[in-house]
Amino acid sequence: MPVPTPVPEPEPGPDDSATPLDGKLTRLVPVTEADLDLLARWFASPGFVEHWGGVPLSREEVAAKYTGRRRPRVQSYLVLADDSPVGYAQYWYAAPAEDAAPEAAAATTGRPAEGGIDMVLHPSARGRGLGPDAARALLAHLGGTLRWRRATVDPDATNTRAVRAWEKAGFRRVEHTEPGALLLEFTFPTNSGGGHGSQRSA
Repeated sequence: MPVPTPVPEPEPGPDDSATPLDGKLTRLVPVTEADLDLLARWFASPGFVEHWGGVPLSREEVAAKYTGRRRPRVQSYLVLADDSPVGYAQYWYAAPAEDAAPEAAAATTGRPAEGGIDMVLHPSARGRGLGPDAARALLAHLGGTLRWRRATVDPDATNTRAVRAWEKAGFRRVEHTEPGALLLEFTFPTNSGGGHGSQRSA
């Protein structure tokens, strides 16, 4: 259930890199350098990156982007099912615009944060309900623990399976996006206790 690479230089947030996240079908564990061999194999596979930029990545690129070296700006996870790795997920903090309202500032300022989620599952793991389950685990953490106000995803519009999976997790399409673009959002209720709050379209 992949989506494009996050925006450049997102704002740093709290480093919770030691926290595993549990869903009903999946468990998300923080990525470490020890996972590089696995991730390098995955991201070198055309089938794995089909909707994640579409171009296989070098081992060096994977090491720099997806082994946790960007924490705390980007938090990286392995998605597990039955204790076996089945995918990669990350969340990242959005950098507020210069004229952004105070509530759009990063969590490090003490105000509600927002950002994005990206996820890609191994082809053998798709179509089993694992993507929506992992997404809900991420949302529960972002809304309940980190007190985010909004999370977004921007899947490849042609990847209908991924779009449906995000919608099953509670995301709703944002109106007035650029032609050909697709953006979905999950808006947490005020004082959210988890990832199953209200959603809206802008």
